[in-house]
Amino acid sequence: MKVWIAHPAGRTLLGAVPPGVTVEVAEDPSRLPSDGADVRFWVPPFLSDSSATALLDELPDLRVVQLLSAGADAWVDRVPEGVTLCDARGVHDSSTAEWVLTAILAALRGFPAFAVAQSVREWAYDRVCPTDELAGKRVLIVGAGSIGAAVRARLTPFEVTFTLVARTPRPAEGVHGVDELPALLPEADVVVLLVPLTEATRGLVDETFLAAMPDGALLVNAARGPVARTDALVAELTTGRLRAALDVTDPEPLPADHPLWGLPNVLLTPHVAGSVRGLLPRAYRLVGEQVRRFAAGRPLANTVTNGY
Repeated sequence: MKVWIAHPAGRTLLGAVPPGVTVEVAEDPSRLPSDGADVRFWVPPFLSDSSATALLDELPDLRVVQLLSAGADAWVDRVPEGVTLCDARGVHDSSTAEWVLTAILAALRGFPAFAVAQSVREWAYDRVCPTDELAGKRVLIVGAGSIGAAVRARLTPFEVTFTLVARTPRPAEGVHGVDELPALLPEADVVVLLVPLTEATRGLVDETFLAAMPDGALLVNAARGPVARTDALVAELTTGRLRAALDVTDPEPLPADHPLWGLPNVLLTPHVAGSVRGLLPRAYRLVGEQVRRFAAGRPLANTVTNGY
């Protein structure tokens, strides 16, 4: 069988492959390495959008799509019957958690304002200080999966208190259900979004959600842009009542004339939380294990069911 991967470095990083398995690099859908027949296992490029799914029509023998992203929203309902969709759960835990921690500290300690001041050689102490601080904050993590656990572990030394929310409540673990958000939001100084994009989470952050957050609270979106309604986000942030740190937006990329760019209470990064040097080694360790599982007829890890 043939395995198509998205990166030349993956040939080495995925480790030994079983006999009879041919690994080919398919970086660009317009320049495929061979005929699509007998491709049983495909690894699309990282952060592929829905346009990449067009290649599915050219792979008649496909049985597995292994994503390099933790989110599968661009692929759910587009993968043919008989093809197993797997995500990269676990691969991005450390990098996304690092981004969340960095974004929270940068926003609370005024680093964007200091960076602007540095660019014009301004000693901005009197204008920016005193800044906010992380110590003592109440942090609400919406999405209590593996990335949520990694975020909590990294924030624990900062003397914060936590509330965790998941799709399904887990009372024994102290995890609340999404339906409890209206009561939980008013008690949160920092709200971190880590949920996958599904029909249930699309537009989760709307006018009501934002209105329930207390004055001065910080919204951190490391999930997907459409989890938040952009019009509601712009309207609330324009008042200056809340702050936001956003790695994802809707639309994405964000147009240069979009009002979010110009708001002083918004920290924006261009969907970079998972784009670190350690990505490919971690991702292709997973790919290699999945290829070996598939070739041996063993169950695959990280299968996507109901959008998760």
